[in-house]
Formats: sequence, C-alpha cells, structure tokens
Amino acid sequence: MYKLLKYISISVVVLLLQSNPLFSQDKVTLQVSGACGMCKDRIETTSKKVAGVQSAEYDIEAQQLTVTVNDKKFDKNKLIAAILAVGHDAEGQKASDEAYESLHECCHYREGHENESDDHHHDSMAEPTTETQEEHHEAASTSSPSNKLTGTVFEKNDSGELLPVIGAVVRWMNDKNGVLTDIQGQFETKIKKKSDYLVVDYIGYSPDTILIEKTGNINITISTLNVLNEVQIVHKKRSTEVSYLQPVKVQQISSKELLKAACCNLAESFDTTPAIDAATTDAVTGTRKIEMLGLAGPYVQITRENVPAIRGLAALQGLTYIPGPWIESMQLNMGAGSVVNGYESITGQINVELRKPAHEDELYLNAYGNQSGRLEFNLFNRNIVNDRWSTANLIHASTRNVKSDGNNDGFLDMPLGRQFEILNRWKWSNNEGQEGQFGVNLIYSDNESGQKGFDPGRSDRSKIWGADMRTNRVEFWAKRGFVNIDAPYKSLGLQVSGSYHDQKSQFGLRRYDAIEKSLYFNMIYQSIINNTDHQVRMGASFQMDDITENVAQNEYLRSEYVPGVFGEYTYMGSEKFTVLLGARADYHNNYGLFFTPRVNLRYAPDQRTVFRIAAGRGQRTASIFAENIGLFASSRDFIIEGGDKSKTPYGLNPEVAWNLGLSVTKEIPIGKRTLALSGEYNRIQFTNQVVVDLDRTARQVIFYNLNGTSFSNSFQAQADFDVADWMDLRLAYRYNDVQTTYGEELLRKPLTSPHRAFANTALKFGKGWVLDYTVNWLSAARIPSTLANDEAHRLPDTSPSYFLSNTQITKSWKNGFDVYVGGENIFNYKMDNPILSADNPFGTYFDSSLIWGPIFGANFYVGVRYALK
Repeated sequence: MYKLLKYISISVVVLLLQSNPLFSQDKVTLQVSGACGMCKDRIETTSKKVAGVQSAEYDIEAQQLTVTVNDKKFDKNKLIAAILAVGHDAEGQKASDEAYESLHECCHYREGHENESDDHHHDSMAEPTTETQEEHHEAASTSSPSNKLTGTVFEKNDSGELLPVIGAVVRWMNDKNGVLTDIQGQFETKIKKKSDYLVVDYIGYSPDTILIEKTGNINITISTLNVLNEVQIVHKKRSTEVSYLQPVKVQQISSKELLKAACCNLAESFDTTPAIDAATTDAVTGTRKIEMLGLAGPYVQITRENVPAIRGLAALQGLTYIPGPWIESMQLNMGAGSVVNGYESITGQINVELRKPAHEDELYLNAYGNQSGRLEFNLFNRNIVNDRWSTANLIHASTRNVKSDGNNDGFLDMPLGRQFEILNRWKWSNNEGQEGQFGVNLIYSDNESGQKGFDPGRSDRSKIWGADMRTNRVEFWAKRGFVNIDAPYKSLGLQVSGSYHDQKSQFGLRRYDAIEKSLYFNMIYQSIINNTDHQVRMGASFQMDDITENVAQNEYLRSEYVPGVFGEYTYMGSEKFTVLLGARADYHNNYGLFFTPRVNLRYAPDQRTVFRIAAGRGQRTASIFAENIGLFASSRDFIIEGGDKSKTPYGLNPEVAWNLGLSVTKEIPIGKRTLALSGEYNRIQFTNQVVVDLDRTARQVIFYNLNGTSFSNSFQAQADFDVADWMDLRLAYRYNDVQTTYGEELLRKPLTSPHRAFANTALKFGKGWVLDYTVNWLSAARIPSTLANDEAHRLPDTSPSYFLSNTQITKSWKNGFDVYVGGENIFNYKMDNPILSADNPFGTYFDSSLIWGPIFGANFYVGVRYALK
C-alpha cells in the first residue's frame, strides 16, 4: 500500500505541478442551432479547429455552444463564421441554404425546413475590395503549367490583422459545386473553361467575385460583414442518440434517459436500454449483474471518463460503486471499438461520464426510498474557485434495513446493508492550451444476507447460514492535457489512476477475503496527416494489478504487469465513408507478447442510411471468484482444473476472443416525424475461455480452459419513433445464441434467455407530467443439470418464459424540483422457490445460484430531485 501511495504521489506532482498557471482562461457561450448527436459532433469538431479555441462543448437541449478560449488568439467572429460555413445558424446569423441543405436529414433543425435565402446570396457579382484586386493581379502575373488554382482566403480583423478563413466556399461562377477552405484558409480547385470568374462565399460576408486569367496561387481578402436577423429554431432531442458521422456505432445515453427509471446505481441504469440485460447472480446476496451479447458483464470494458474502472475484484460489485444520480451521460458500443483504452473489451465498451466541476447544475440533490426499506441520498455541488480552478463534490449514502421474506423460505429476499461514498474532484486550466484534473473516491460498503435470524456479530455460523461482505475501496485518478494553440489538432493527454480494494467476506462456513492494488497509466498523442481528413492517435500504456485472494484457507496470488503501445488511424475525408484502423501490442509478464488489431468501417450511401462493420480481438484475465461470487451462496465445491498457479493466475490461460459486427441504421420520414430503425449482428468466437461448468455435477463448480468451441451469435433490431410531440416509442427484439463446450458437449449458456422483446414509451401530459412505461418478455432459459440430486431437489431442464413491467410517473416544476413515483415488476412475477434446499443450507443440495428470473416481487418507490442551475 505504501508503494502504491508513493506512485500516486509522484504522479500528482508530475501531472499537476510542472506547469505555470499564470494566465487566465475565458469561456465564451454562443447560441448555435442543432438537432442531434451528429450536429453536436460537427459543431464541436469545427469549433476546435478555430485558432484560440481550446475546448468546445455543445448542449443540444439548451442550443448553446461553450468554448474555452485563449483571449490573445481568439476571434469570436471567426468562430461564428466557421459554424455558419458547416450549416448551423449561430448568434442570430443564418447559414446559407446550400450549407444547410447539405446537412444530414436528422440535422435539419429549422421548423418546416424553410429554404429562405438572404439577398446577398443571389448577388451575381460583388465588387471585390481594392486589396483583393491588387493581390489577385499580383498572383495572376505568375505563370504555371498546371490546370489547378490554389490560394488562401483571409479576413481582416478590427486591428487590421489578416486571419485565415475556415470553411469559405470557393466555386466558379454558375457552378453549384465548390471546395471549402481548410483550417489554414487554403483551397485548391481545377480551372473551369466555362467561367473565368471565381466566387468566394463566406457566410456572414458579401461574396467576392474575381476574374481569373492564369493558373497559379492567389491570396484573397474578404470584407463587408453582413449582420442577419435572429431566427428562432424549434427541435426535438432524443434521450438516446447514435452519431451518423463516427466510424464506431456508439449510443449516447443522456441523463434524460436515466431519469426514466430509478437508476440507483450503474447496474440499474439499463432498464430502458435493450442492448444490456440486467439480472441477479443469486437469491441470497442480491448481487446485480449485466450482460451484453449474451455474455457476462466482465467481458464488457467499463471505463469512467475513458479510464478503465470496473474490473478485477470489482467486476460485479463495482457496478454499485457508481450511483445513478452521479452519471452525466454514458456511451455504449457493442463489438470492437477503440484500442486506446486497452485490450480487455470483448463484447463491447461502456464509458460513464460523471458530473463535472463545469456542470450546469450548481447543486443537485436526489432522495429515494422503496417499500423494501432501501433509502438513498445523493448530492452534487460544484464551486468555481477562480478563473483557473474549479471543484465538485459527489456524496452518496444508502441503507437497507427492512427484513423481508416474501416466499417464506426462511431467507431474506434482499440483503441488508449500508454504503457510503464521497468523491472530490478538481479541474485546472490556463490559456496556453493546458488543463488538468484529479480526484479521489472513497467507498465503504457493508452487506448482510442469509437466513432471517442471522447476525454476523452474534449468530453461531454453524447453525444459522449467513453471508456478510465488508469492502473498503479507494480510487484515485489524474489527467493532464496539452493542446497546441497554433495547431489545435495536435494534443497530448496523460492519464493516471490507482485503486486499493480491501474485501472481507464470509458465506456460511466459507471465507473469501481479498486485497487488490492497481495502477494504470496511459499517454495519448493526437495529430493529423496533412489535413483533418487523416487523423492519428498513438501512445503507450501500463497496467499493474497485484491481487491476493484467500478462499476457504487456500491462497491465490496474482501479480500482473502489462506495458503496451498502440496506434490508431482515422479517415474522415468523406461524410459517406469513414475508416478507423487500430492496433496495439502488449507484453504480459505471465502470458507474454500479444497483439490486438481492430477495424471499424462506416459507409453512408445516403443521408438516411449508415452501414458499419467492426472486427477485432480482445483479451482479459478472468477473476474467477469475484466474477462468480453468487456461487458462494451454495454448497458447491470450487474446483480449478488448470496448471501451475504460480506461473499464471489460477493456473489458467487468458480469455481470448475475436469479434465481428455488422450494423445498419436507417431513418424513414413519416410526415414531419422520423422513424429510426437499426439492426445489428455480432459474432464472438473464443479461442480460449475460462469455462464455468455447473453441469458436470450439481455438487461442484469447475473452472477450466476451453477444450472445444465457444461462441455468441447476437442479433438485435430496434425502432425509435416520436409518435407525437407528447409521445415517444421504442421497440426492440434481440436474440442471443450463446454456446460453450462443457466437457465434451456443446450446450447453450445456462440461465440466460435467448429471446427478449422490449417496448418503452414516454408520455408527456403537459405541465411537467411525464409517464414512462417499459415491458419486457424473456423466453425460457436452460437450467444446469441437477440429475445428480435426489428427486426432491431436482429442477426442470428449462425455465418458463415471463413478462416484466416497470413504470414511473414524474412531475417537474420550473424551479428545478421533481417528484417521481414508480414501480418495478409491477405485476409481481417472481420465482416461487429460488433457493434449492433452503430448509437445509448446510446440506449437500443447498444452492441459491440457479436464478433465471426475479426473486423479489413488485417493488414500488418514491423519490425527489432538486437542481439549482
């Protein structure tokens, strides 16, 4: 622990104290019109290319762009002009019809899609300035054998300084097609025989028309700024969106989506997201788990603000360490993604963005209570210390203290427990393209479960079966960013994180204690090749995990050290075609050198259709006890059939899989509304997997390396439709065919429903009233074999299919105060006898891990929220 703290201290010094924060930094807010996630990407990307802009964040709902700028180099008019050039109205100025109509259909934010034109766009010719003519004639006097014309477009600011113009349209007269100037204001176009006049059109300025007599290079200075009248924009923003421009299909899940359900923690934040299945590991501990593409949650790489977070000993329990009200947004992608944040992603990636010091809410409170006695309180507050420093605090406290045994089997339906978290984070920035942040999160969790009379401090554990787990966890992270002000496409980022996890637990007569120390470092350099159509990212990383586990007096030691390097190339030269190629090489001290290639392709044949292909490799080390903690709530013996555990973790090989994903997204206009359709297929093929075998015998759980085939075929179809201004509808269906070789037999994955149908609707009744309703249908699941048990303790081969329904009603007031009331599993469907041999928990047949459905019936809750802007 001392060494870990030493490493963290050194990292803080290196990352945060090596710069001189002498200069101030300003934030500028502009009104910019947009309608969707694609608009957000385009506006932010364009803004960051303007000289003096260090960072940009666009809020679709507020229609506001906030940029952090260098006062010495920033020109607001230049930023406005750049945004207008890509088709977005800004600060009361209207983008040209040509630029607006070139936007994707989903980006059309103007009500009724008016195609109004300003008079100056119809000018057949505008008299160029004297300076333009002089520079033109000087350039035209130089002869060139080329049939191309090159040049640079400038504008003159109030001080008389010439600045390059980004996004000016350069075209030949009577030709609708033109070229755009790049971030240096430069352009290149072919000579047209049908016209000798070149038109330079920059939104907000009168067009300049120039007589071209010879090829060569030309410098053009435009002038005469036109100020347009303000235009009011009406749009509707979806709570979950998919970017049409990015090569990776990423679902942007906003805080608005999370408010549709209670979302007490990350594990409970996917009720309205059909891509994720959520369930319970067992009928005793109440541990929540998630699945993607039919495979367990640990196969998903979960990051917090792009830093690996939920892994190792926290692979399952860590889902409760991120309270829902702390979450600002989430990004979710299935299949192969980026290699920048590591190699561990097999089924997909989930990135969680927490509330930050720059959040629009100065204060946010959330209180929640349900009928099972669960009480929660969350608080967020931020403070702007000065023009360089800002800070935020996030606090969580929860308790469950009501004993419930709805099926009268002698065991609590839900565990008792307490959890307390406090997170403090800081952000620093200057006006020279540098910023940094760091934070610390302290977590205490204490859970008790088992038979109703169990008291961990008093009960005789040989007579009353009980389970208790106490966890103390410390997390630390720091980031530094450097942006080249003169070339904002060049940046360097440094990430450091560390954690200390101390877990003490006992299940019946079996103890499970564990300690984990982790350290992570990542360095990312980003630049371009010639222009922003060709972007590159490269860097180096280091991951250290030191884990000690004691299971029933058996000690398991793991020390993993993994240095690695990576690189990514992105081609974004066309709105129709995008390529992301990535690869990394890592060296594991136990497993040796391995490579992780990944590719993502995007093709948009028209403005309403996007096809994507993703493929790649993933590798991870299984934490077999932490990831299967629900099996401790049984009498099964833990058997590991592996090699020398001193050479590799548990004596097992790493899990390695290849992923292939195909997806299509299609928008269909229906009147003034849009039906968004998507279909996605993913294939996961394991070359090695740590098999968790519950079928060989009901008396044991056996872990061994895959000897055969193991795969997941997953198909999902989804439709989103805003039926009316007051009604949104989402329908989905997914099919997971997950099979693994158990022993010598290929079987479906147990306790997982292959088929799932999903429907969600949101109804807005006016005056702040909103109703959300979700219904799921899940098909029958295979139950592991219990033939080794006597007749009284055998289960059927499959479970029944069933429906689950959740609903929530919210009332919001304009002063930031909300009240919400809801119900989970409102029709009270549950397993009758979820625990096998509950009457004899110390006998050989006791097993609470064979869970295929809800164990707790209808659960109703109430909560309040308050946000101070």
